[in-house]
Amino acid sequence: MIEVKNISKAYGGKPVVENVSVNIRKGCVTTFIGPNGAGKSTLLSIISRLLTRDSGQVLIDGKEITEWKSTELAKKISILKQSNHINLRLTVRELVSFGRFPYSQGKLTKEDWAKVDEAIAYMDLADIQHKFLDQLSGGQNQRAFIAMVIAQNTEYILLDEPLNNLDMKHSVQIMKVLRRLVEELGKTVIIVIHDINFASCYSDYIVALKDGKVVKEGRTETIIDSAVLKDIYDMDIPIELINGNRIGVYFK
Repeated sequence: MIEVKNISKAYGGKPVVENVSVNIRKGCVTTFIGPNGAGKSTLLSIISRLLTRDSGQVLIDGKEITEWKSTELAKKISILKQSNHINLRLTVRELVSFGRFPYSQGKLTKEDWAKVDEAIAYMDLADIQHKFLDQLSGGQNQRAFIAMVIAQNTEYILLDEPLNNLDMKHSVQIMKVLRRLVEELGKTVIIVIHDINFASCYSDYIVALKDGKVVKEGRTETIIDSAVLKDIYDMDIPIELINGNRIGVYFK
């Protein structure tokens, strides 16, 4: 379990995350939703130790995150941020192999390459694995970076808006892959996401943030609710039940 206790972070005296506490359950897809500026990405970065907090605690499996050695933490938790820019001319396969660095320190074993192949297959990238990243579309690039995170083979996988630059087909593909990682491999996936309907269809648990604070958290069906969503987004969002999923009709 990841335990977030009373986390706060401010920039220039302005709170971005304010006294946030939340528990991330193992073996689930948990999504962070909320309007722009709610503090979702900042919170995700603090959980992964990419960003220092001003106060509070983050415990991973009962151990404070600052007490983890970097090499061991990289085997426990992985994160993919929104901006993925590598100033090297790499192939997809080479990029995905970077995910094995915590284990191999750059000297990949047969087992490491097997994990690379598995991640490439998971993201349906086999046919373009020898192409250079600068030859790919934005969506293909995003899938390659997600494959790198999968190759890292951590228990906890954190993704900051992973559907950016993706069309509908590849957005659905990625969300299905994330569900498979949970259901088949027992991973714990935490996603910052803007589309409440993707959150509704693919997550088990939703944490809603607004103005740096947790407005509401709970099972998906309790959050995808018109009254709750109005509190979060300040707009009326009727809910329709479609194929067993609660869908917000927010485009009318």
